[in-house]
Formats: sequence, structure tokens, C-alpha cells
Amino acid sequence: MLPNDVKNIFRNYIREKGLRNTRQREEILDAFFSAEKHITVEKLFASIKAKNPGIGYATVHRNLTLLCECGLADEMKIGRQKTRYEPKFGQKHHDHLICLKCGRFIEVNDNKIEKLQDKLAELNDFIPVRHKLEIYGICKDCK
Repeated sequence: MLPNDVKNIFRNYIREKGLRNTRQREEILDAFFSAEKHITVEKLFASIKAKNPGIGYATVHRNLTLLCECGLADEMKIGRQKTRYEPKFGQKHHDHLICLKCGRFIEVNDNKIEKLQDKLAELNDFIPVRHKLEIYGICKDCK
């Protein structure tokens, strides 16, 4: 079950955009937040379509875009791989190690790196708003 904060953020954003909140939007929201992290549109669509055969691919894709626009999700494009999405709400900041062979995402967080990034910004009289660190390589299973 999703926290009401998530539903309210999405509903308010939909309303501000002049769109209607529909049962399909609610299904997509629920399915996205209960799915695995780093999901593709195709995987999310397949899981929703299994329960609701009438839903369209474009509907799922459009609503993932809306989730990103309102700050509830992040879109990640990695080279030629399919775009993946991950929930942002209620998640602690993390960075990614990304395998170039299998596409696996490993979430990491290191306070030393975070402090170094803050120090670099400060030394350059720069105010960071957000950042992401992605390190590309080969995972232990693909070596």
C-alpha cells in the first residue's frame, strides 16, 4: 500500500496539469512503487497488462513521464540500453555502479564521496542542487 503522500503528490500534479485522475493512473502508480527498482517501461507495462489487459503501452509510458516530472521517479538512460525508472520518494540518496555487460544496477552510498563532492562545490563557489554518480564497468558475475 502506497503512502498517502505519494498519491497526493501525484494527484495534485495531475490536477495542476489539467488532467483527470483515472483508475489506470492509480494502477500504474501502485504497480510502479511495488515493482523492482530500475524497471523499464516494457516490464512495468507487462506486469500491469497481466492484470488489466485494456491498458496501453503509451498510457504507461506517459504516466512514468508524469511521475518523473512531479519528482516521484527518476529516469535513467544508460547508453543504448532501454531507459529505466526508479522511485525517488522515500528513498535515500544513492549512486549507481552499472554493468556494461548485463545492465545490472548496484546501488551504493559512501559518505566520503558525498563529502568530497560537497567540498569540490564549495571550493568552486558552487551551490549544488542535485547530483548523481554513475560508474560503468563489469560486475562480478560478468567478469
